[in-house]
Amino acid sequence: MEETWRWFGPKDAVQLPQIRQTGARGIVTSLHDIPYGEVWSIAAIEERKAIIAADASLGLEWRVVESLPIHERIKLNEGDQTALFDNYRTSMRNLAACGVKTICYNFMPVLDWTRTTLAHPLPGGGTALRFDIVEFAAFDCYMLERPGAEAEFSEETLVAARNWAKAASESDKAKLLANIMAGLPGAYDRYDIPGLRRMLDRYRGVTREILRENLARFLREIIPLADELGMRFAIHPDDPPRSLMGLPRIVSGEDDIAFVLGAIDSVANGLTLCSGSLGAGPKNDVPGIARRFAHRIHFAHLRNVAKDPNGSFMEADHLDGDTDMVALVSVLLEEQERRRLSGAANWRIPMRPDHGHELLDDIGKPTHPGYPVIGRLKGLAELRGVMRAVSAAKGWPLS
Repeated sequence: MEETWRWFGPKDAVQLPQIRQTGARGIVTSLHDIPYGEVWSIAAIEERKAIIAADASLGLEWRVVESLPIHERIKLNEGDQTALFDNYRTSMRNLAACGVKTICYNFMPVLDWTRTTLAHPLPGGGTALRFDIVEFAAFDCYMLERPGAEAEFSEETLVAARNWAKAASESDKAKLLANIMAGLPGAYDRYDIPGLRRMLDRYRGVTREILRENLARFLREIIPLADELGMRFAIHPDDPPRSLMGLPRIVSGEDDIAFVLGAIDSVANGLTLCSGSLGAGPKNDVPGIARRFAHRIHFAHLRNVAKDPNGSFMEADHLDGDTDMVALVSVLLEEQERRRLSGAANWRIPMRPDHGHELLDDIGKPTHPGYPVIGRLKGLAELRGVMRAVSAAKGWPLS
């Protein structure tokens, strides 16, 4: 598979020469300084490409957009969205004109990935991202005070959440809010409690079925153009794959993915196979999901999680956790070999290591949560070993 690396742009604490030292050559990035709904101009795209390619000795290339964000009004089907769709399609045309044709995106309402702890201690002093159901229930029920929230948690969780809320200082509560907001990428607005309540009010009455139809409408608006431009769209699963704060989640498991890919049956309408997001769902067989939808996987995020019975989970080492990573990588490599033999021009599946642990001298550095260098490099090295071993055993080209 093609090894790529997520880079948050010139302000990222991780610089391009460091990325080259990992062995990855493909860059996964986005124009985070451009607000949702505005056009990505050719000039802005070429400027980012030029930064990536400035040192030719590094051999780096922008391979995947993560992401071209979808405005909240499109997710809500709120008001006249004509200009939003026109701008989105213009950005698509501009990206294609600049040779960047794979787009990872998500349709998660309000928040992207959500964790309650950004530095859960590991043996030896490293840290990991963690979603703790008790802390999230305390936030939802006793900080946000969302009507009806208590009905969505077990009594055992609620008792622990009430105890947490009673014992928590204002600083503890502020930190929990900041941690939950940390999944919003780039420079976009974070919500305070009143702001979050206002956003949730906008979603009142938006059911799972309505959100599904709004996604289908988005696909009907953009996939025909993606086909025309030779682009590949790859939806990212919900993270975590469960309802949060009463908001419906519609890309959480196998049936959801079947709905999305069936909404428009086109190779341009594809999947980002995120093993961590799907792996946090107790019912999800991640290698099985990958096998069923292999022909529509355009991008892969490879990471692992360890789940607790109560719904909590933590980022595990890439080859540990609850997902059989060797089996998953084998499925992806088998699909890649099928594409190679079919004569496909771009037969390699781009992948990146995701959500590494904070280790060694990365601890305390101002990297984006989940995106330190050393933890991701460790994961990439482990995954590279799996890919080499599986490819050699099968007689497939090393990739």
